[in-house]
Amino acid sequence: MSQHASLKGTSKITSRRNVLKRFERVNLLQKRGEWKAGDRGLGLKKTKPEA
Repeated sequence: MSQHASLKGTSKITSRRNVLKRFERVNLLQKRGEWKAGDRGLGLKKTKPEA
């Protein structure tokens, strides 16, 4: 059986994601200097992905 075109992965079009996963937010906050070792991973500040 063939796969419908809308279900195939699109490697050509890469859009920028608006939502980061928790570990990505922590890494971004560490890079900005707003995260200290021992801080909790819950209730993180809102972040926007870097361009």
